[in-house]
Amino acid sequence: MERPFDLIVIGGGASGLMAAGRAGERGLSVLLFEKNATLGEKLRISGGGRCNITNAEPDIHAFVRSYGSAGKYLYALFAQFGQKDTEVFFTKLGLPLKTEARNRMFPETERAEDVVSALQRYLAKGSVTILTDTPVTEVHADGGRVRSVTAGGRTYGAREFVFATGGVSHPETGSTGDGFAWLRALGHTVQKPTPTIVPLKTRERWSHELAGVAIHDMKITFYAEGRKAFSEKGTVLCTHFGISGPLILNVAHKVSDLMYTGAVTAKIDLYPDLDVGALDALVLGRFAQSKNKVLRNALRDIVPEGTLRGILMLLPTEMVETKVHSLSRENRGSLVRLLKALPITIEGLMGFDRSVVADGGVPVAEVDMRTTRSKKLSNVFILGDLLHIRRPSGGYSLQLAWSTGFVAGSHAGER
Repeated sequence: MERPFDLIVIGGGASGLMAAGRAGERGLSVLLFEKNATLGEKLRISGGGRCNITNAEPDIHAFVRSYGSAGKYLYALFAQFGQKDTEVFFTKLGLPLKTEARNRMFPETERAEDVVSALQRYLAKGSVTILTDTPVTEVHADGGRVRSVTAGGRTYGAREFVFATGGVSHPETGSTGDGFAWLRALGHTVQKPTPTIVPLKTRERWSHELAGVAIHDMKITFYAEGRKAFSEKGTVLCTHFGISGPLILNVAHKVSDLMYTGAVTAKIDLYPDLDVGALDALVLGRFAQSKNKVLRNALRDIVPEGTLRGILMLLPTEMVETKVHSLSRENRGSLVRLLKALPITIEGLMGFDRSVVADGGVPVAEVDMRTTRSKKLSNVFILGDLLHIRRPSGGYSLQLAWSTGFVAGSHAGER
C-alpha cells in the first residue's frame, strides 16, 4: 500500500476540487483522484461555457425552498458556506463575479475555463497531490469504515475519504454513476437517477421546424390525460427534438411526474395577457391594415418573430393563401384559438447526455448535512450530485457543490 494520506478525494469536479482545496488549506495531506485527463470537465462546459457559479437570491428561505423537500436539511450547510461566501471565495482567487437575469452569477470573464484555473491555484496552495487519468476501480471497507481504494493498479489508504464522483448527467465528462455503485455496496440507499433539469421531446413537427427560435412572453400549460396540471409564463426555446430553455428545464421534473399518470400534452399561449375577445380585436385591427394581403403575409404583423413558419404548418393551406378580407369569422376564430393554444404532445424527457442535472442518489437523511459525513460510514463524506436533492437551473447545482465541498474539507480530520 502507498503511504497513507489524511484525506483521499475521489472526483475532480466542482465539489471534489473545493473539498480537496479546503482540506489542503487547513494543512491536511490530500490525494485527489480524477478519472479524466484534466480536472473539471463538466465545469468547463457548464453554463454554455460561461459557468453559472451560483445564484444571488437574497432571501435565504426562498433559496433553500428551491431545493425542494431536501431544503430543510440544508440551512446549516449554507450557513457555513453560502452564496456570498462563494462570491468572496472566487474574488479572492482573482475571479470576480457579476449578476445577470434571475440572480444568476457568472465570472466577469465569462469563461468556465477560468473557474477551473482558479480552483487549480487553490489546490496548489494547499499542496494537494493530484492524480489525473487515474480512475478509482475498487473501494475497500470493513467495520463501517473505508480503509483504502485501488487506482491504477495500486492501493492507497487514508484516514478519511470524500466521494465526489458526480451523478450521471453528461456521462461524456466522466459522470457515469461509479459513486452510486460504491455507496450502494457500502450500505447506503441510492435512489435511481432520472434526468431532471432536461429538455422535453415533443411530437409535433411545427416546433421542430422552429429549431433555434425562442418564443418570449408566452404561457405554457401542461395537461395530464386532458386535465390541467400547471402553467408557467416565460420563454420557450424550440429545438429539433422538442422544447427547451430555462423555463422548460426547471419544470421537467414535474412533467416527468405527470407522465406516470398518463399522456401529457401542453398548449402554448402566444398572447397570455389577452383573452380571446381582446386577441380577436387585435387580429381584426391588423387585418384591416392588410386586407389585400394573403393570410400568409398578413400574419407577419401578428405572430411573434421567427414563429411564422411553424404556425403556418398548423393552418389549412387554402386558408393560408386566402386574402384576409375574404376570411370568414369562423376562419378568424380558428386562428385566434390557435394563437392561444399551440398544441404540444410530450413524448418524454431527453436523456442523461442532454441533462444539466439528474436527481437520484443518497437520501439526505442518510448524511449529516452539517458536515456532509455519512451516517453509515464514519470516515466518508458524500458530496454534490451524489446526493438526492432536486434543484432548478440557475446556479443552484454549483452552489450545492461548492457548499458541500467546502464543508467537507472544513470538517475532515476532526475525528
